[in-house]
Parts: sequence; structure tokens; C-alpha cells
Amino acid sequence: MTRFRRSRQLGGGTKGGITVLFRSAAFVTRVSGGAMNDPARSSHNPDHHAPDDHAGCAGHGEARAAPTAGSPGQYTCPMHPEILKDGPGTCPICGMGLEPVVPDKETENPELKDMTRRFWIAAVLTLPILGLAMIPLPEGWSWLARWSHEIQLGLSLPVVAWAGAPFFVRGWESVKSGNLNMFTLISLGVGVAFLASAVLVLVPGWVPPAFLTAGGRVPVYFEAAAVITTLVLLGQVIELRARDRAGDAIRALLDLAPAEAVRLDDDGSEEVVPASDLAPGDRVRVRPGTRIPADGRVTAGKSAVDESMITGESRPVQKNPGTEVIGGSVNGNGPLTLEVTRVGRDSVLQHIVRQVAEAQRSRAPIQSVADRVAAIFVPAVITVAVLAFFAWLWLGPDPSAAFAVLAAVSVLIIACPCALGLATPMSIMVGVGRGAQAGVLVRDSAALEALASCDTLVIDKTGTVTEGRPRVTRKWSVDGGEGRDALRYAAALERQSEHPLATAIIRAAEDEELEIGTAEDVTVESGAGLSGTVSDRHVALGSLAYLEGLGIDVAGFAETARVAEAGGESLIYVAVDQEPALVIAVADPLRAGARKTLDRLRAEGLEVILASGDRAEAVAQVAEELGIERHYGQQSPSDKQALVERLQAQGRVVAMTGDGVNDAPALAKADIGLAMGSGTDVAMETASLTLLKGDIVGVLRARRLARGVFRNIRQNLVFAFAYNTLGVPLAAGVLYPFLGLLLSPIVASAAMSLSSVSVIGNALRLKRLTL
Repeated sequence: MTRFRRSRQLGGGTKGGITVLFRSAAFVTRVSGGAMNDPARSSHNPDHHAPDDHAGCAGHGEARAAPTAGSPGQYTCPMHPEILKDGPGTCPICGMGLEPVVPDKETENPELKDMTRRFWIAAVLTLPILGLAMIPLPEGWSWLARWSHEIQLGLSLPVVAWAGAPFFVRGWESVKSGNLNMFTLISLGVGVAFLASAVLVLVPGWVPPAFLTAGGRVPVYFEAAAVITTLVLLGQVIELRARDRAGDAIRALLDLAPAEAVRLDDDGSEEVVPASDLAPGDRVRVRPGTRIPADGRVTAGKSAVDESMITGESRPVQKNPGTEVIGGSVNGNGPLTLEVTRVGRDSVLQHIVRQVAEAQRSRAPIQSVADRVAAIFVPAVITVAVLAFFAWLWLGPDPSAAFAVLAAVSVLIIACPCALGLATPMSIMVGVGRGAQAGVLVRDSAALEALASCDTLVIDKTGTVTEGRPRVTRKWSVDGGEGRDALRYAAALERQSEHPLATAIIRAAEDEELEIGTAEDVTVESGAGLSGTVSDRHVALGSLAYLEGLGIDVAGFAETARVAEAGGESLIYVAVDQEPALVIAVADPLRAGARKTLDRLRAEGLEVILASGDRAEAVAQVAEELGIERHYGQQSPSDKQALVERLQAQGRVVAMTGDGVNDAPALAKADIGLAMGSGTDVAMETASLTLLKGDIVGVLRARRLARGVFRNIRQNLVFAFAYNTLGVPLAAGVLYPFLGLLLSPIVASAAMSLSSVSVIGNALRLKRLTL
């Protein structure tokens, strides 16, 4: 069998590769470069209006549990979120450094600090090793040439044994646990290069002839071992910094919370206190242009508040006495006095931070592709390295053993399972953070993946495509009178609900300066209506079917209903003492830009379906204005759920939006549940994503986020697969018989470091994703 004849290493072997090495290092360095108005409010009174989208469904639909990522203060692995520890350390599966579950905006990453120190010391010691190995010595320096190998051994020993110690520790732990990983390969490659060289220098009499060069010299690989260690340390430093940047979104949210607050004492005097000392019930004063220190309710003053960093809403939101404000939002040009309602872990800001952190650690189904490959990757690479060693030993040119060691070390070093492992979680981490900045709060990355391939969107009406702030437009008394008593009775009942229609009826009674009484013995039937006693009168309101079920003769509504149904409003029927009394028409204007947003969603391949609890005529009118062809009115909670099931049975990937208790079953059943941040707790706890701004624009943002994230993941996976598929054979020397190319271990080390950094750098591009 003929031996390979030509000997030209890619990157110049152990000498000519210095230029490539430092260019690669410079390139690595350049790559590093670099809603919810009241989400915690009580929902113990289910929404009840049959003629409305938010007809209740209390007790139906089981909320899906969010993935648990541990508590703040704990550390986890970016590739294996099931690993949780109470302090810094390394992952027992992949060997990567653990990072905080919730990034700390003040604490320095201890692993980054340690790796940075090791890198600089290793770099200082490696430079003279490279000089001795690669630069021809001038005449008169023969003594240095004579002792060159011993000096390289002395300089490389601390580089490998101390600076590279974490790699050997993690590699050994991977062998003990049976979880072979990147550090298994690095420790093997560096260890083989250094130990082989040390043996050749310390006991030259043991050197087989196959190792000797044509001049009888002993080949050593100290510069390869030292440079590989230094480059891997550089890659770790850059990777840790890049991974740290993935938590920027959470840190930005944490930075929203001001450090101090102006608390008002009982006598009205002001006291500046740490914001962390505030408690529910405290009164605070918020000056114009300052951040609101805690969630609260405005008790005095009027101002426009900027909530853009929390909800993604670019326009300031007007706040008046009685309205809720979110801690961390910025007060406008008017002073406000607040009563604190939530602090600490109960606040909206901390709720968002926890949910973002949990979503960042959740595993998308596409991750299973990389997991299956990673399970066989390291054993396969070690096998290839062994085969390459013996192939070069038997078939390679002289000194064949030296070439065999170089090929084996190059194969071990160039392989990078971390590039595969990081491809998905890094994109998820950055993408979820970007979504939080735009008011898209992700609970589960699996739902984000489903949203990227979704083809059908089912939307409700009130609060989604309408403003969610309906008003009473007309009312008809059955007896021909003004119906003032029936209106105030209805308003008393509606005080038991936080539903938008309830607010409209209460406001209508207040506008007429009616004295609203107190309702007692209130009974709610989800998705139909409610009844109770007001001023010793039995009052019921809701749909005609609900009233008929209570034994009320609804025929008395017939003439009035015909007149009322001529419009497109939602209708609420009121009966007093079992007799028809009043019909109330409520209208909710469409959101500005709703039609344009739906047109964009349809242009992206989504079929939009409108499903509402409102009357079929009112739903048809809204659907016509929005250009929606398929629409369904008078949908009960079970009807909406059944609609989702029918669509799924047709092979559709269904997303469902909603903000009422009645939407919870459909949100839970859909492939992707999108809850409006202005809705009820049940809807938000059931859904996979919460749209903090609370309108249909959030759906478009979520869709673009999902598609952007999973396009980025596919790019990462293609790069990681291609890199390893091409890199390992190239390192083994498959091109040598044809082109005389053999990859230097130094270049292999630089390429390995670049692979992980490139994947992370690509993921960080999502920080600039336009939503």
C-alpha cells in the first residue's frame, strides 16, 4: 500500500499557522462585539354575559402549569434546565458553567471572572512557546535551540495543568458520570498532545523511529497543547459574556424598579424610603418624570403614564383616580398620589421577570433533534479519532506517528457538541427576552414553536378586536317608561363583576345620577347571566335563554327586542320580580388598526376566525368590518372549545385569543393560547402566551417573534450540523491524499471556539428583531 506523499498542513502546520491563529482570535473577539392593567386582580366572580364574548366558565378548563425553573438565587444550565443548584458550579451533564435562574443585575459572573484570569495568564505564557516553536533562531542562539523543548515544557505545564484545569476536571467528571461532552474531547486532545510531548522530551530513549523527523529530531506539540488551551479559554470567556447578554432583557426589567419612594405619613408629611420597604396600603407620591415605585391605585392626580417597557404600548396611558398603575412605569407631567396594592414577588414586574426566566429555560420540541445527535456525538468522535490515529500510523508519510497524533488531536479538538446543544436554548433565551420587551410574555417555548407554524387563528371580539371599554348606547323599557329603577338594580348586580360590560352599565347608572343599591344573594350562571336581590326586589339579567330558564315569561320582551336587534349592539335583558323590565344595548368600538393588523396576519398565511358569545347579528357586523369570512356568534365556553377541537381534527394548528373566564377552556385546548393582559387571571394562567398590551396587535408581534426565533434556531442547527459534519473528516485528514491538506490542531482549536461563539452571536441578533 502506498504511503501519502505530500505534506502540507492547512494553517501552516505548527509554524505557518500563527497568522491564521491570531486572525481567528481577532475574529472571535469581534463576534463577541459584541398589557397588563391588573393581572393579579381577583377573578372570583366569573364573567356572566351570554350576549358578550366574556360569558363566564368558572370551574371549567384546567390551567396548564408553567415550567418550573427554580427560584431566584438558584443556578441552572442553559442546555439542561432540569439541573438546579443553590450556587455557582458546573452542569454534571454537559460540563458548562451554571448561570442564575434570574440574572442578577449587580453580581459578577464568578465563572467569567475565573476564566478571564486563566485566559490572560495562559496567553502570556503561550506567546513565548509559540515564538520558540515557530520563529527561526538567529546564529549564536544555539543554546536556546538546544534547550527549546525543555523550556516549552516548563512554560506549557502551568498553561495545561493550571489554566486548563477546569477542562480536565469537567472531562473526568463526564467520564465518571457517563455523560461524555465537549470537555471530554478537549481534555483528551490537550492531554494527548502534552503528555506525548513530555514523554518524548523526558525519556527520548523511548522514542520509536516512526516519531523521529528526517533530521532525527523529536517532534513535540507543546505549542499545540498551550494554544488549544488558550483558545478554548478565550472561547469560554466570549461565550460566557455572550450568554450573559441573553439576560439583558430581564436586567432591563429589574432596572425599571426605582430604588427609593416618597411615602406619605398619616399627617401628610413626606418621607423618602427604600422602595423595598413599601407595603400594601402605603400611600406614595410620584413626581412628574419619575418611575412609579410599586403597583398601586391612583387616589389623587391625573397624568399620562409611559408603560412601554412593560406592555410594549408606545403611547402614554391616561391615569385618573381609581385606575391602576404598574410599578416601574414612568409618570408623565402630572403628580400622582397612589395607594400601594402589590409589592415584591406579588408585583406585575416581578411576575413578568419570573415568567420570562421560566420560559427561557423551557425546552422546545425542536431541541430533541440536537439531543438525539448529542447522545451519540462524543463516542462517535472518539471512535473517529482512534481510527484516524491508526490510519495515519499505518498509511501516513514519515514520521507517521507524529502525523497520527496530530490527526487524532485535531479530530478531538475540532468537534463541538456545545454548538449543537446551544443552538436552541440560546435562541429561546434571547427571543423570550425580546418578546418581553415588546409586551409578549411567553410561558412555554413549545407554544412559541407551535405559533411559528400555526395556520389558524380563532379570536374573540370584546377586548381583542374591540377596545374592551363598552358603553351603553341605548335602552328600552318594556313598560314604555324610562326604566330608571331597572337600570339601577342592574348596576347593583353588575358591581359584583369586573367585566367591561358591567362597567358600562354601572357608568350609565352613575351618569343618570341614580342611587345604586347593594345586591345580595347573587347567583352566577357561567356564560348566561346572574341574579340576586336588590332593595328587596328579585333582579335577573343576561340572555333571553337564561331568563327563560328562571321561569320568566320572556314573551314580554318580544316587541322591545325586535326594535333593539335592529342595531348591531350587544343586548342585555333585565327582569325585575320575574317580569320583563328593560333591554340595554351596549356597543364596544373596534380598535384602531384592527383591520390592518388582521390583513397582515392573513398575509402571513393565517386564517382568522371570529368566535364570540355575542348575538350572531352583532358578530356578523363586526366580521364584515374586519374582512373575516368565518364567524360564529352566541358561542358558549363549550362551543368555543368544540370549535377548536373541530379545527384540530382537520389537521389545523390552532391559536386562540381571549381574555375572559369563558375563553379558558378554548385557550387550554388550542395548540397556542394567547391571553390578553387586560383580561382575567384564569385566561392568563391557562394561556401559553400573554399579550400585555391586550389587543390584536400583540398577536402579530407574537407571530413575528415565534417565526423569527425558530428561523434563528434552524440557522443555528444547520450551522452546527454542517460544521461538525465537515470539520471532523477534515481534521481526520480525508483531503490529504488529494490536496495534501492536513488541519493543524491549533486551527482546529480556533474553529471549535468559533463554532459555539458563532451560534451564540447569531442568537443575539434576535435582540434587534423587529416586532
